[in-house]
Amino acid sequence: MSRVRFHVDLQFFSGEKTEKATPRKRQKAREDGQVAKSQEVAAALILLVIFLFLLFMGKSMGERLYQFFQSFFNSHLLMELTEETTETLMIEMAYQAAMLIWPIFLIAVVIGFFANYIQFGLLFTTKPLAFKLDKLDPIKGAKKIFSLQALVNLVKSVLKVAFIGAAVWLILWNGKDDLLTLATKSIGDMLAVVGKLTLQMGFTVAILLVIIAIFDYMYQRFQHEKQLRMSKQDIKDEYKMMEGDPQIKGKIKQKQREMAMHRMMQEVPNADVVITNPTHFAVAVKYDGETMQAPMVIAKGQDFIALKIKEIARENEIITVENKPLARMLFAQVEIDQQIPEDLFQAVAEVLAYVYKLKGKI
Repeated sequence: MSRVRFHVDLQFFSGEKTEKATPRKRQKAREDGQVAKSQEVAAALILLVIFLFLLFMGKSMGERLYQFFQSFFNSHLLMELTEETTETLMIEMAYQAAMLIWPIFLIAVVIGFFANYIQFGLLFTTKPLAFKLDKLDPIKGAKKIFSLQALVNLVKSVLKVAFIGAAVWLILWNGKDDLLTLATKSIGDMLAVVGKLTLQMGFTVAILLVIIAIFDYMYQRFQHEKQLRMSKQDIKDEYKMMEGDPQIKGKIKQKQREMAMHRMMQEVPNADVVITNPTHFAVAVKYDGETMQAPMVIAKGQDFIALKIKEIARENEIITVENKPLARMLFAQVEIDQQIPEDLFQAVAEVLAYVYKLKGKI
């Protein structure tokens, strides 16, 4: 009973996701578009850079806008209202609006790309856009609504509204004297006061959003790592998929050994001599003076394989020579299809000379 309970407990703990994700799991998640990403980072950086742009380029943009309205009131209002003049006026207004807006639009695109790049690098995938039926599951949808992530998003939104609202209120409160006297100021002074307060509010809100975005990114990264965690069983399964099941690999290696053994045994009838231990080792040697620089081992074996080599040699009338030291050295030092090393030339040459003499070749 205790063994069964221990086995169940072991399975339970092996199923807990306590291990860090493997590189393969991270790569697959990235390919699926699952990366640590905070939407707040892009929004905060875009707002901050746009107000920096307005700080340095706002004056020139205001002058351009002033010139447009001056031209509009001085000349366009005096034009005769016809279809052609209306079209001309609309094109001019659209052109002037585009000239004012396109830098801001370009900044938003560039900074949005940059904000995503610093979070997860270059990534292009369409998998998150793919249609999946499980996205229509109402149960999963309800779980998302009442999940911890939803609660975090609610708290984050409340904090954003609270901090931003408090910051804007403080700025307006500090500038209440200027706001209350706007009616007594000239148009230029009014625009200056409004522009100053707008920049103050913009920079304050942007900096607050950057701070919130940093904490949100840290939380999103923590959640991402948590979701990627794997159990010990997951790691084992992944290893089996990558490296193959050990049992299957063992069978493949066994099959490869059998095939190599079969090929080796087929070469034994081509040998000139089989040098034996006599019982434990057998090495088949072949030499062709026209094609080989030195004799070559074409088969070798120990114990049962040695007996098999000698049996094939007898069946094919291959001469067997007993030489214990030479058989041991050839078996230990020379691989199959490898030439005899120089230090064994003399010993092997004597054996071959003896064999050739028996066959009447010399």
